[in-house]
Amino acid sequence: MYWYSMQSVPLLKNLRSSFQDLTRHSLEVSGVTGDCCSSLNLPLLKQNKESRMRQVQLASHTVRSHGYTVARTHMHDWLILILLLVMVIVLNAIHPFYRFVGKDMMVDLKYPFKNNTVPIWAVPLYSVLLPITIFLIIYFRRRDVYDLHHAILGLLFSVLVTVVITDAIKNAVGRPRPDFFWRCFPDGKDVYDRWGNVICHGEKDTIKDGHKSFPSGHTAWSFSGLGFLSLYLSGKIRAFDNRGHVAKLCIVFLPLLVATLVGISRVDDYRHHWQDVFAGGLLGLVVATFFYLHFFPPPYHAEGWGPYAYFRTLEESRAQTQAANAVNVQDVEAQVENQQDERNRNTFTGLSLAHDSSSRQEENG
Repeated sequence: MYWYSMQSVPLLKNLRSSFQDLTRHSLEVSGVTGDCCSSLNLPLLKQNKESRMRQVQLASHTVRSHGYTVARTHMHDWLILILLLVMVIVLNAIHPFYRFVGKDMMVDLKYPFKNNTVPIWAVPLYSVLLPITIFLIIYFRRRDVYDLHHAILGLLFSVLVTVVITDAIKNAVGRPRPDFFWRCFPDGKDVYDRWGNVICHGEKDTIKDGHKSFPSGHTAWSFSGLGFLSLYLSGKIRAFDNRGHVAKLCIVFLPLLVATLVGISRVDDYRHHWQDVFAGGLLGLVVATFFYLHFFPPPYHAEGWGPYAYFRTLEESRAQTQAANAVNVQDVEAQVENQQDERNRNTFTGLSLAHDSSSRQEENG
């Protein structure tokens, strides 16, 4: 009996080693397959479920879940927008510089005084409200409040900064409009002072607006709003993904075409010279590009379809998920080691009991 017990010790050690390997292998398999039969893999199941839930939540940032945080973070930006709006009102109330207009200069300023083809009230409709409507449609599809907020904020900054710059230049330059003669002399009878400068007897507001030709406000406003929309759409549809889908460019150029037609209408209405329209369009497009690139990657970039804040939030969430996963893995490893130690103690206890029993039997024999 003693010889049997001595021979069983290596055998039991081998069985114990095999059992440990089998337990470790079952843990690895249960972590992948999601086996719920063992109590050891419950933390792994919980970890996997939490990881999947986090991955689902990463792609959904709604107004309800993240709207307050985003608005609070950019509260100072909205305050600056209010300040820009006040500046627009003040600049409109200021009288522009009344440039010298002599009789010889009237040759290029005698165009008819016509109504606007594109009225002033229509400009914010197609350059601000229309892009915001498109932003909302994309939001209800993607559920990304960062994209919605930054698109609206970038658009409003683009438009208001363009208007402030345009009105400031208008007041500083004071260039007469092509229809200035009929604004200054509605009855067609021109009068000049001893220096040859005009003595206008038309309506004050009409004369005041007649000195605001450069640059074109309609054109600048149109290109700032619709230019921002064009950049936004080019990023969303990935127009520059090097796959040769030329049809996407039609969507990109459509807002720019509308803005260009608005600028042409200003020349056709004899409200602006062509230089005014060119400068206004260039100004609006440059400002729109500047503010778009402040919130979004370039349209040709691989991540040009989303704002910088969205990808930054994803990275932060993934970092938190990895940290939580690392903690869970450490807890699982510690639990497995504790259970293996417990089995080892039980195994050695069984061996001791078996050895004692065999010794007693030999003594009794």
